[in-house]
Amino acid sequence: MSVLDAWPDRTAEERPAEERPAEERPAEERPAEEGPAEERPAARELLRFVALGDSLTEGVGDQVDARWRGWAALLARSLAPEGRTVEFTNLACSGALTADLSERQLPAALARRPQLAAVLVGGNDTLRTGFDIRRTTMELDATLGELSGAGAVLLTACLPDPGMLLRLPSPLARPLARRMRAVNTVVHALTARHRAIHLHIADLPWYARRGLLSVDRLHPSAEGHHLIARRFHELLTTAGHPLGPPPAAEPAEAPPGLGADLWWMATQGTRWVAARSTDLLPGLLALAAAEGAARLRGSSGRHDDQMTRATARALAELG
Repeated sequence: MSVLDAWPDRTAEERPAEERPAEERPAEERPAEEGPAEERPAARELLRFVALGDSLTEGVGDQVDARWRGWAALLARSLAPEGRTVEFTNLACSGALTADLSERQLPAALARRPQLAAVLVGGNDTLRTGFDIRRTTMELDATLGELSGAGAVLLTACLPDPGMLLRLPSPLARPLARRMRAVNTVVHALTARHRAIHLHIADLPWYARRGLLSVDRLHPSAEGHHLIARRFHELLTTAGHPLGPPPAAEPAEAPPGLGADLWWMATQGTRWVAARSTDLLPGLLALAAAEGAARLRGSSGRHDDQMTRATARALAELG
């Protein structure tokens, strides 16, 4: 059964985010409140744009010729009013963790004196055996703080649950969902702390519109990347920044056929999955075993509570 198939008799918690009204969602999944205008960065032209992150921002799923394009490149083309040009640098790299941003991508980003900086990361952290929400929080806060301190307008986003996208069985999906909720909670808190412009990517209709996902079901398709670019453009326009026309609603290029998708999965996608499985799978299986044992004891909520408390402690340390 695909991610588009109906899930009958689901509870509110089991339904995809876009199917639930805001008041039924967990606090970390609800739209962040916008702060007063005087608390946000002043609107201005955004002609130096740097993107930091992982495969999502690198552009995986939106291939043009032999390279990835992605939502950030699409947005960059639409930032400048007529007669102006944008200096765009994409530092995102597949597999990047929050620590990779602060240690490797951030110095290069600061050297370019960005007026706009996108920081989308965290999904790979949840796919690592040594996931540590405290470290994720501290690394992401450091990156956002340095860029904001240098005068950049920040873009952030919360990410969809990979276990739900892949329709993993519950014992495997629950630990990943727990981690993703924790990361998104942190991202929402740091968005407010650093006055970033935030896109709820997790709330986009990935489950209702299969065409928004690439063949691997983890990354956006070309159409999905266009949607992300358009939504960020809308948010920047609402914030008062002078921009060019929005990105197109759909890619000009024809989508890849089934044969091209299968070839990509066979030659590239399987390597991506295998690289993460080597690190993740043993730990995930252990988590699944613990999850199953906890459910048999009727204490499956204990792990959720532990992660919630760990997340709150990490955010409290920021002051």
